[in-house]
Formats: sequence, structure tokens, C-alpha cells
Amino acid sequence: MPPNPRVPLVEKLAFNDKLVKGYPTDVLIKKLKAHIKISSLVVPINNAFFLHIYQVLHSELADIDQERVDVKSLSAVRKELIHTSLLLHKDKGVRAYVACCLADLLRLYAPDAPYTAHELRDIFQFFLRQLTTGLKAGADAPYYSQYFYLLESLASIKSIVLVCDLPQADDLMTEIFRDVFDLVRQDVAKNVELFLADVLVSLIDEAQTLPAELLDVILSQFMQKPSIFAGELPNAFNAMSYFTDIILQHDDEEEMERIRVAHELIKALSRDCPALLLNVVPQLEEELKVDRLAMRALATEALGEMFGDVKTGIELAKKYQTAWQAWLQRRNDKAAPVRLAFVEGTPGIIIHHAELRIEIEDALRNKLLDPDDKVRAATCRVYGQLDYETALHHVSRAQLQEVASRGMDKKQGVRVEALKCLGRLFKLAYTEIESGDPLATEQLAWIPTHLFKTASTSPELRLEVEEVLYEFLIPLPVKGDDEGAWTDRLLVVVRDLDERGVQALLSISNLTTSRPSAYDRYLECCVKNNGGVIDENEEEVSRALSRAIDVLSRGFLDRTKASEDLLSFAKANESRLYKLLGICIDPQSDLRTLVKSQNEFLRRLEQSNPNTIETLSVLLRRSCLWVYNRSSIPTMMKYLQKGDSPDDRYPRVAEHAQKLLDHASKHCPAIYVSHIVELCKALGEPQHPRLIEVALRALASVIRYDHTLAPTDKRTIERLTKIMLGANPRHAKFAGRALAFSKSRTDLCANVMEKLEAALPRVRDTVLLSHLSVLAQFALALPSVFEERSDLVITFIVKEFMMKPSSPPHDVDAPESDWLHDDQLDTLTRAKLISIKICVNRCLSHVNASTSHDVAMPFLKMLWTLLEHGGSTTANSDDDARIQARMRLQAGIALLKLSFNDMYCKMITANFPLLAVMVQARWYITSFARRGPPGPADIAPEIRVSNFEMIFVRLLHLLAHHPDFSADAEGLADMSKYIAFFVDLLATSDNVSLLFHLAGRTKTVRDSESQEYSKNLYVMSELAQHLIKMHAQAQGWSLPSFPGKTKLPSDIFQPHSSAESLKKVLRTAYLPDIASLSVEGVGQPWKSPSKTAKPSRKRKDQAARITKSNRVKRRKRRGSDSEKSSSPSSSEDEFVTSVAAPQDDNNSGMQTEKPIGRRGPRRKVNGG
Repeated sequence: MPPNPRVPLVEKLAFNDKLVKGYPTDVLIKKLKAHIKISSLVVPINNAFFLHIYQVLHSELADIDQERVDVKSLSAVRKELIHTSLLLHKDKGVRAYVACCLADLLRLYAPDAPYTAHELRDIFQFFLRQLTTGLKAGADAPYYSQYFYLLESLASIKSIVLVCDLPQADDLMTEIFRDVFDLVRQDVAKNVELFLADVLVSLIDEAQTLPAELLDVILSQFMQKPSIFAGELPNAFNAMSYFTDIILQHDDEEEMERIRVAHELIKALSRDCPALLLNVVPQLEEELKVDRLAMRALATEALGEMFGDVKTGIELAKKYQTAWQAWLQRRNDKAAPVRLAFVEGTPGIIIHHAELRIEIEDALRNKLLDPDDKVRAATCRVYGQLDYETALHHVSRAQLQEVASRGMDKKQGVRVEALKCLGRLFKLAYTEIESGDPLATEQLAWIPTHLFKTASTSPELRLEVEEVLYEFLIPLPVKGDDEGAWTDRLLVVVRDLDERGVQALLSISNLTTSRPSAYDRYLECCVKNNGGVIDENEEEVSRALSRAIDVLSRGFLDRTKASEDLLSFAKANESRLYKLLGICIDPQSDLRTLVKSQNEFLRRLEQSNPNTIETLSVLLRRSCLWVYNRSSIPTMMKYLQKGDSPDDRYPRVAEHAQKLLDHASKHCPAIYVSHIVELCKALGEPQHPRLIEVALRALASVIRYDHTLAPTDKRTIERLTKIMLGANPRHAKFAGRALAFSKSRTDLCANVMEKLEAALPRVRDTVLLSHLSVLAQFALALPSVFEERSDLVITFIVKEFMMKPSSPPHDVDAPESDWLHDDQLDTLTRAKLISIKICVNRCLSHVNASTSHDVAMPFLKMLWTLLEHGGSTTANSDDDARIQARMRLQAGIALLKLSFNDMYCKMITANFPLLAVMVQARWYITSFARRGPPGPADIAPEIRVSNFEMIFVRLLHLLAHHPDFSADAEGLADMSKYIAFFVDLLATSDNVSLLFHLAGRTKTVRDSESQEYSKNLYVMSELAQHLIKMHAQAQGWSLPSFPGKTKLPSDIFQPHSSAESLKKVLRTAYLPDIASLSVEGVGQPWKSPSKTAKPSRKRKDQAARITKSNRVKRRKRRGSDSEKSSSPSSSEDEFVTSVAAPQDDNNSGMQTEKPIGRRGPRRKVNGG
């Protein structure tokens, strides 16, 4: 075939610029502008010019084909590139490009080198310096691609072999190996390791002999770290392996069986007649070095069992040190089966030979990170096989924690073994941990905390941790007899948990599941389905069953199999299984009933439909109360009594028991139904205040759950009445709740209400707080009783509490504390907080009444006033800033509670930005987050879009209206944190294109309030797009165009006035200098601020910093009429009157749909 006429037969280097000698400044600028069309430079002009020159040279050299190069055209640059001024240039970019150019020259001149031996030595030392300093900085470092190009060239072109022909090559090779191994220890990228291995293998293949120092370097690397070199170097390192005559004589597969039998005999001889192995152990040592995988695996297995023998293992290892070291090196064998055989041979050594444990522990620590998941799983299994004494005395805690870290491995088999290992070890140590043994506590009591932390990481890990907890940490008794021991075990597990661990346990306990639960609905659908034989409403029943299965299957790893198994169980139509499952799900089932029903359910299921037992076992564990239930309550209440004793063993246990019981009271009061008598009896033990509080809360929850269960005996009623009128606010609160929800004690509550109202002006301190707490419960549960005296109560609390300044606490050092907890507040401030709760409960009790609007309007006005004035009812209050912060928080929480009602939500949304800016305060984030909606992971797609993704545009609109909005670098960095927080919580690979689309859509509309806010909105639009791109890139997600259509809310956005206006906005870039914007935390999980960390002084209490100038600007835009109609009353009497009583229809200020507070109407409200 004739050559292509367009491709020259010979390629010459077109580059003709000077590399070393300098240019005058004007010439440099001219040449630079010819190459780089930019107006300003970040680096000095000389460096910028030379950097670009070497970029051009490298680009040309890289494009030249080695077969067609005219080497004469390379002479000029060949000489200049090795100039000392370039090899030692102070700019690392220049050095990186020079190294690439030299590597290209070696490629183009191959197989001959264009330099002298002395020059080549300098070049390769220069290469080594560039690689070791550049690659360890990571892929994000400057000029990383150039360093990688240099490494790839050395590995592929193999120009590195020229080192072997240089004078004193041994020293240079040793230096190369040592520096490369040091570089590998920096955890460089996998592809970098592979190329480095190729470079070293090339050197070994080319070298005729290896110096002793180099051998030591290589061997030390094998001892320190498993890496790809353990699989690469032995193939070329001929001195490290050779074949023996016996191995060569048994070369086929038929003879391998004889070899296996021989190895079994060797192991037997090692146990019984070790003296006969004088020449056999060296033979096994040689087998460890052969290439045949099966032979090495057999030798590794045999030596492992021999070294682990209880009688002869230690003597064998001492006598045959070389064999011991050779066996240890099998941990880094290139074949996974050999490494697996090594790991499986270590348990006997760990258990029986203390002298050898250090080396074994180092080896196994590396095997926990082995590339093969079977090896990692086997390593975890080794520690799971240890007895208690060995795990306690002969394994370091750090090593066990390394095993625990494999509980989050990518491979399920490794995770299961690691988690089971932890569970077994805790089960072995439980008795000693329970008795308080200090060594057992130090070594193993941390396991529950780690497991619960792991469970909170992902749904997949939660499922696996649940199995371990169910099997090892909190197993159900075999027959369900010993309820006390079962509960004691739970309290031991909880004893050393941190707050996060306790919350994870409560989540796994299934008490938070709302009743009737999804499992109840599924069981009901199974019964109605009747195995497919449906008498009526067939389509509706089938559709309901499909929905129930779809909801439950979302919680399984294999959703398809779970759906099939759940459907198969429904089709089986076994009424006995349905009944047993219903008993297990019932929260009122005791421990004995639960264990008996669960065992029978699983036994019958295994006989009738064994394929579904895995799925149904998970369903059973997630639906029943297997962590603690009604049988646990008596034991926990006993610990509450012991918590008041002087014995220091019980207070912490009592504290955790209280948390568990309070959690049950809040989420699953049904478990207390059978314990009402005990709860009432506990009210008569004033020497145990903790027990009384738990009993009151539980009793109130049970009565609220079913008012027919309210106690009717005279003694209990008298005790509750006495507690309500007592001096303990929390006790009074729950006692008032119990009587208020009993429904049959209205007359008694009316009498108490009269006493409370009459006593309010006289009582002080905790008695006052107790009375207010009871009034808050009456306002919610007994509106008919409360409204009889509501005018007097509301007037009193507003005038005597809300309008008076609070005193700063005297026992709290202001510089050391930015927040006041409840026990640090003065009585007046606590009274204010409870007063707000009274008003909130009053509004909630009128939700469905015709007077709801009239009741809520004055209270909402007071709340907006508190937010406007930074936590005070007056503009120029001298209240302590920390007290004002508590008031703002309480006002914000009140608004959130009211917003669950549609009508209240519309009223609140009008002033939503005023409420929203509170969230930027550190303490408010935690409090608001606890009251926020549940995570959207298992929510239906259409609900997720409407309730989560679509509110992204409202967030951008809110930020555009932020009182501290600024388009400078600092302001944008602040705004970006809110967007990054939202994106990190909600963005997934499925919805990231929708979020990006919504961010862009906000530039196609304008703000409904003003042009100034429109510009702010466009800045937020571009900033959000930029942050979403960064987040997607960090997560490795693609960002395709969103194919659907979206409609933006019309209450906050309006279309552009004309098509020309729209085009102008779309063409304009509103975000300045995106490239220079640095956003902290983008692409990384958001972390809740620590409770102990102090907020920045600069932005401390920003929610209170709505300055006077900002308010003036907003008033001017809204107009004076709107300001006057919505401004809070300046007179104290007007304020008290407006809040105390709802106004009639003739008072126009309370019947309009206008927003409340000084901010006035801002936009049309669109249903919240």
C-alpha cells in the first residue's frame, strides 16, 4: 500500500524557541501574548512564559512518532533540556514539563540514549525527585498529570533499564527502590502503584545480579506492607524461588492427590513425632517458593497447623527460623488461596503461643485490608473463633477495633464476619462486663457503641447489625422465662452507649413505628386476600396488597426477592401463620408470648415455605418488640428506685432506664396498658422522684392512648390532684395531662382550673411554673374548661410575664456560655416559655373551631413581634442576649407546630423569611432539626418531588431575601453553605438533574416583590448551579438535562414582562468570578455542629441581627399604609388587649389575610 501523502515520512521538531537564555521583558510580553490570549497573569512574566514554552515543546514531542522522527531536529532541545538551570529550576511546573520532555526524548532516541552516562545518572535522579515529590501530593495537586505522564512513560517505554548500564548502578537502583517503596506507603492511587511495579520489575529483569542492600530493601517491603509488589516482584525475582526435585517429579494432577496425602502425614508427624521432621520442614520451606499455586497453598496450610500446635509449635518455629519467616511471607502471596491458607492457620498460634503473637498480629492487621474479600472475611473469622481469655489478654484493643472497622467493608461477606466477630466476643465477655470487671470493660465494652454507630450509617448496615444484636447482644430467651435477666442484659448493653448509640438503639427497638403500622396493614391485606379467593372488591383488595408489599420491600436490600417472598406468603393463606404474626406484631404481647409465637412461626414457615424464611425473619424482627417490651417495665422501674440509692453503680443504669421508658411513653404507650396498677402505685413513693416522673409520663400517655384506661380510684385521683398543685413543674405537667385526657374528670379539672387561676398572682418560683404547666395541658386537652377563664389567664401571663424583662442569670459566666439550658434560666424566663406553650396549645385546640382564626391572630402577632425584636416584646429591650435567644427559639418552634394546620400555615408563610433566618443560629439548627420531617429515603417518588425537591426554588427565593444577603465573596460563601446543606441531604444520582434544572429555571422568572430581589435571585440561581455541578463531580454522578417540565410557584415568582427582558437576564452573568469561589464542605456529608463548639463571634446570633436599616428599606418598599396596618402595638395596654382576647368581625385588623407583624404583606400566599 503506498504511503498516505498527507502524512510526512519524516517528522521534524518545529519548536525553535530558546529554553535557557532569557529574553528582554518587552520580547517576553510579545511572545507571551502571541501564545496566551489573556489580559493578566497570576505568575511572574518570566515563569509564565517559560512554563508555556515547555508546554508547547512537550506537546510537540509527545505527538511525534518514534518511527518517523528526525533526531537531528532534536539536537538543540536535547542539549538545552539538561541544563542545570532547568533541572534545578525553582518553579515546579517548569521542572515537571522538563521531565516530561526528557522522557519524550528518551522515547524518540530509543534504543540509543542521547546522553552520556554521567548525564543519564543526573536525568534519572531528576526523574526520581519529580515522581516522589509530585505523586505523593495526590491527584488534585498541581501538575499531577505531568508527573503521571512521566511515570507512564518510564513504565511503558522501559527507558528505566538504562540505569542498569550506568556506573555505580547498584547504588542508584537501591535509591530508586527505597524511594518508590516510601512513595507506595503514602497510599497512592492504584494505577500509580501498578506503573511503579512495572518500573521495578523492568529493573529486576534487566539486572544480572541484585546487590545485597537491594535485597534487604525488597525483603523489608514484603514484611511491612501487602501491595501489588508482592504479586509482581517474585515472578522476576529469580533468587527468591526455585523448584525442587520432588515438586518437579509430581507435575500432573494425578500426583497432586499424593502430595496432599503427604502433607496430611507431615502434619500428623509434627504432632506426634516432631524429631522425624528434621529434613521435611526445609522441604516445606522450599515448597512455599514454587510457582505452582496448589503446592504453595498445601505447604502454607501444613506449616500453619504445625506452628499452631499446642505442644510442638513454638519449638518448631524457634528451630526452623527460616521456615517460620518464609511462612510469614505467604501473607503477601500473589495468589489469594495461599493468603487465605495463611490466615486460616493463625488461630492456633494466637491461642497457644504468646511469643509469636506480635508477628501474627501485624500480619493479620494487613490481611484485614487484603485485596481479596475472602481473605478479609477469614481474618475477621479468626478473631471470632478466639476464646474469652485470649481475646482479653493476648489481642490488643486496637487490633479488635481494626476488625470492627471491617464491619463497613464493601463486601457483605466481610461485613457479616466482622460484625459476628464483635457479637461473639461481647457475648463471651458479657458476664464480666455486667459485674464491672475493669479489664473486660476496657477491652470489649465499646463493642455495642461501635455496632450502633455502624447501624446508623446505612439501611444495609442496619439490617446486618440487627442480626448481630438479635443473635448475640440482646438475644431473646430460649423459653421467654427469665424476663429480668433479659432486661438486665439490655441495660448492660446501653450502659456505655453515647447519645448517638442510644438513639440508634431506640430506632432499632421498633417502638417508634406508628400504629397501625405497615406490617399491620400488610397482615390485614393478607387476610382479606384469602389466597387469591376474594369475594368482593377484588381489585381494591389486590391493589391494597400490592401497595403494602411495595412499602415493606423498600426496606430490604434485595427488593425484588422481598416482594416475591411477601407475595408468596400472602398466597399461601395459612391462617395459623397469620395469627402468629399478628401476636408477634402486637405491642401488648409479653416476652413469653412473643418467644413462643415467634418460634412456632419460623418452624411452620420453614416446613411450608422455606424459600421465604429469610425475608419473613427480617420482617418479624422489624415488626415485633424484641429489644424491650411490656415485660421489661417492672425491671426497669426497679432500677429507677435503685437510682436514688447511694450505690454509684445504679444512677447511670437508672438514667438509661428512664430514657427507654420515656421513649416508650412517647411512641408506644400500649406497652403500659397492663401496668397501670403499678404506675398508680409508684405515685405514692415521693422518695423516688425519678420513678414518679416516669410513672406520671407513662400514665398520661396511656390515658391519651385510650381514655377508658384512666384510673378511677380515689387515692390515685387525689395523688394526681396534689401533684398538679405541687412544686415540681414536670410532675405537674404530666399529672395535668393525665387528668385532662381522662375525659371523665371534667368537673375536677374545672375546679383545679379555678384554683390555678386564682393562685397565679400569689405563687412564685417552681409552684408558679407547675401551675403554668398544668394550664398548658388544659389548654390543649380541655378547651371548654380553659376557655371559661382564658381571658384572665392570657391577660395575666402577657402582662406579668411577656411584657417584663428577664433578669440575667447570676451563676452563669457570660464569656464562657453562649446558651442557657433550662436549669440555668430564671423563673420569669421559664414562665415566658411555658406561656408561649399555653398559647400554642390553645390555638391547636381550636383548629377545627370557627374561632380558630380569631384565637390565633393575636398570638401570631406576638410571635412575630418576638422575632422582629430579637426575642423581646419591645424594640429596645435590655434582656440578656442568651435569654432572648431562648425566646426566639420558643417562638420559632411555636410557629412550626402551628404550621401543621393548613390555615395557620397560610398565615405563617406570609412572614416565612423572618422565621427561616432563625435556622442559621447554631443552637436552632439542632432544635429545629429534631422537629423536622423524616428522611425522604422511603417516601413515594411523587411525594418526594413535591415535598422535597420542588422546595429547592423556595430556598433560593428565601436566600435572595436574606437580610444579610451580599454578592461579594464573603456573602456568597455564607449563602453557599445553605445550598450545600440542602444538596448534600437530598441530592442523589437520580434527582441531581432535577435540582440543577430547578436552579436554572429561577432565571426564567422574576421576584414578585422587587427588581432588587430579582437580581439576588439570579445570583442564587447561578450559585446553586455551580454548587450542584461541584457536588455531582465529587460524587462521580453524571449531570444530564432534565427531560420533564416543572412549574414554579406563582406566589413568589412572576413571569418576565417581555421576551426581551427574559433574553437579557439569561445572557447576563450575575455571579462574579465563579472559579475563585471557595465553598467549604461541598460534596462532603454535612455534620451537625457540636454542642460544645462555640459559634463564630462574627456571625453569632445572626437571627437577631435584622438591623434597623434593613427594616427601614423594607418598609419603604412596602409602603407606609401596609406598615401602619401591621405594626405591633407600641402601648403595653394595647399589646395585652390584642393578645388576651380574640377580636370581633368589626375589627378589620384581625380578619384580613394580611401577614402579621412589622414585615407586612410581601406576596400572595399559595397554600404554604
